[in-house]
Amino acid sequence: MPDVKLVGLKKSYGDIKAADGLDLEVKDGEYLCVLGPTGAGKTTLLRMISGLLVPDRGKIFFDGKDFTRVEIEERKAALLSQTYALFPQLTVEENIMFGLDIRGADEKLKEQVLISMLDLVRLSGRSDAYPRELSGGMQQRTALARALASGADLLLLDEPLRALDARLRISLRTELRSLVKTLKMTAIHVTHDQDEALVMADRVAVIREGRILQIGTPKEVWDEPATPFVANFVGQSNFFTGEVLQSSPFTLIRTPEGTVLKGRPSELTPGTTAVLGVKIGNTDISKERKGYLKAKVERIIFEGRNLHVDLMMDNGQRISSKVPSWRKGKIAPGDAVDVYWEESKGTVFPMPPNGLENELKVE
Repeated sequence: MPDVKLVGLKKSYGDIKAADGLDLEVKDGEYLCVLGPTGAGKTTLLRMISGLLVPDRGKIFFDGKDFTRVEIEERKAALLSQTYALFPQLTVEENIMFGLDIRGADEKLKEQVLISMLDLVRLSGRSDAYPRELSGGMQQRTALARALASGADLLLLDEPLRALDARLRISLRTELRSLVKTLKMTAIHVTHDQDEALVMADRVAVIREGRILQIGTPKEVWDEPATPFVANFVGQSNFFTGEVLQSSPFTLIRTPEGTVLKGRPSELTPGTTAVLGVKIGNTDISKERKGYLKAKVERIIFEGRNLHVDLMMDNGQRISSKVPSWRKGKIAPGDAVDVYWEESKGTVFPMPPNGLENELKVE
């Protein structure tokens, strides 16, 4: 299983920087999810690793060896692209077996792999079908099986589950990860779906505008976001700005209206401007308990286990909360509530140089 190291990768298309000094290290046998919005550079990253694109600058290393300009076929990397790229003249079975066929694999091994792949992607009854006879989801599952069966050491997955229905997508998350681990492959899986990344990854790398903003375990990225953008992209957050009054043993921030809010300890100097971020699932509301802020309930959306509650604060700022669905009927639009959270759930950031609004913008 190869480890992969990217050092200072740059790739531009005119004025668009698809990779802007990108650094990333993927460990042997790791399942890494690269998470970011549309246009962040995720597909470009995979295409450079696979050899389909050559970076303008920077280096790509496999197991410590420079592979930046090594031919595609020498990289032992299988790329599952968003377009599937199935051979229209070949059946599902023939498409899946293509990689093993050209390598001259043993017939017994091919039979075992085929049965396993068809079962994984729920296509056991369609092995003799041609791509034109399959739905978009079936075509994507065929392409996924072909990539897994290719005999590659490195698996590159570009939004591999995006065309599947919700139930199958959730089922395949666990099975895909389990199979990759069983086959002892290294996997780099790019997605814009935070739930997919958090469930499947050993580590998550958050990418924006061609740069990695943070990399860590799913828990680290969720609980300890490095920037306001990460805090809002990996789980929606409420943000409050103000002046730092103290930074230890917990941070106190005074808003422009004079309200004092609490968050985790930080290294910010008193007197500086800071941003306090609180995940909406950690932002609670009450009609009885006194909180940090006062707000009015604008809208309540039923989400199954939870209620999503949109609020308008006294200063005109809109924020949100998630509360258990058993509270349905106990709160209603128009109710005046207090807003609070545990201080350990509030992450404090320095004010971004380009301002909070630009920091949170998703192009």
